[in-house]
Amino acid sequence: MIVSTAGMRSANRRSALWPQHHVNCFIPPHMLKEIAERGSPARRDRALKTLLVSEQFRGQREALTGLPGLATRALVVGKQRHVYDAEYGSTLPGRLARAEGAPATGDPAADEAYDGSGVTYDLYRDVYERNSIDGGGMRLDSTVHYQQGYDNAFWDGQQMVYGDGDEDLPEAERLFNRFTIALDVIAHELTHGVTQYEAKLAYWDQSGALNESFSDVFGSLVRQRVLGQAADEADWIIGAGLFTPRVDGVGIRSMKAPGTAYDDPVLGRDPQPAHIRDYKQVDYDNGGVHINSGIPNHAFYVVARELGGNAWEQAGRIWYVALRDRLEARSDFAAAARITHALAGELYGAGSLEQQAVRAGWAEVGISVEGDDTGNGKSGCLTAPAAALATLLWPPGKVG
Repeated sequence: MIVSTAGMRSANRRSALWPQHHVNCFIPPHMLKEIAERGSPARRDRALKTLLVSEQFRGQREALTGLPGLATRALVVGKQRHVYDAEYGSTLPGRLARAEGAPATGDPAADEAYDGSGVTYDLYRDVYERNSIDGGGMRLDSTVHYQQGYDNAFWDGQQMVYGDGDEDLPEAERLFNRFTIALDVIAHELTHGVTQYEAKLAYWDQSGALNESFSDVFGSLVRQRVLGQAADEADWIIGAGLFTPRVDGVGIRSMKAPGTAYDDPVLGRDPQPAHIRDYKQVDYDNGGVHINSGIPNHAFYVVARELGGNAWEQAGRIWYVALRDRLEARSDFAAAARITHALAGELYGAGSLEQQAVRAGWAEVGISVEGDDTGNGKSGCLTAPAAALATLLWPPGKVG
C-alpha cells in the first residue's frame, strides 16, 4: 500500500515549546534519554551533560546556513585539512595538531579525523566534482578531544567537533568508543555541511528527517567506497564500531533494516520505522528527525540494491544532484520521491533501470513518486529556549 505524506501535515501543528537542535549531533536525543532513564548515576549524568553541552550551540548552525559566507574559515586550492586538539576543554578550534601533508601524530582521534575528512572530500570531488563542503574550496577543520566524557560528534556550521566517548569511565560502564572511530560518523557530519550550503533542509519534521537521511546516505557511501564494497556487500549500518562490546547492537541505525540496529537494556530499542505507515509523530528530537529518517534511508537502500554495483555511482549521483539542485528548505518525503524519480529520468533516461529503481525504492516505503503534495508545506517555527530541553525529555519526577 502506498500512502501519501499529506496526512502527516498534522504533525506540523505542534507546541511552540519544542527545543531546537540546529547543531547536527550524531547521537540522537532519544538514545540519550534512554541512557538517562536506564543507566547508572554516572551514565545518567553523562547523558544529561552531552545533551546540554550540545544545546549550547543551538541556533549557530542555522544562522550560518542563512549566511553561508560567514561560515567559511578558509578557502584553499585542493584538499586542505586542519585537525585541532581541544585538550578536553571547550575552546574551539583548539591547538593545531596536524595540518595538510603533515605526518601522522600517533593520536588515533586526530589521525582518524584527518583521514576521514580526506576520504569524504575525495568522494565529493572524484565522484561528484564538488570542491569541498561548500563547493568553493573550504578548508576542512576538525577538533578532537572536545571536553571530557562528551558522547557525541557534530558539525557546528564551520567545523567538525568530536568527543572521546566513555574512555574516562570504568570499563564496565562504557557504551561509546571515541567518535572518530567510525568513518561514516565523520562523513555523516561533514555532509550536514554540504546540506547547509545547498538544499538547507529545515531541521524539523520531514525536512529534518531528510537532512539526517542525506547525511546517512553519504556517510555510508564514503565508507563503502573506502572498503571497495558493492551495494550487496555493504552492511548499511550507520555508526558501526561506535558501540563498545557491552552494548547489544551493531550501530546507531540500519538503512537495510530500520528498527533493528540495537536492542539494549540501557540504550533501549532502535525506534526507526521503515515505512511511512509507521511514521512516528513525537514532541522531541525536532519532531523525530533521527527517528523518521529511517524511511528515506530505506528507500535509498532499496534503490541501491535494485541497481547493484557501486551505490555511490548511479544512486548516489541522483541523490547528490537532488540535494545540490532541486530540494528546498521545506521539502518533505513526497517531494524527495518526485525529485529523485524525475532526476533519474533526466540523468539516465525515461524508463531507465535507474528510474525504475527509484520508483521501487520509494514504493517499498509507501511513498508514490506521482503524489500531488507540493512537498513544501509550512511547519510551525520551533522557538523554545534551551532550558526547556530537559523538562520536555524528562518530565518532573520521572528521572530520580
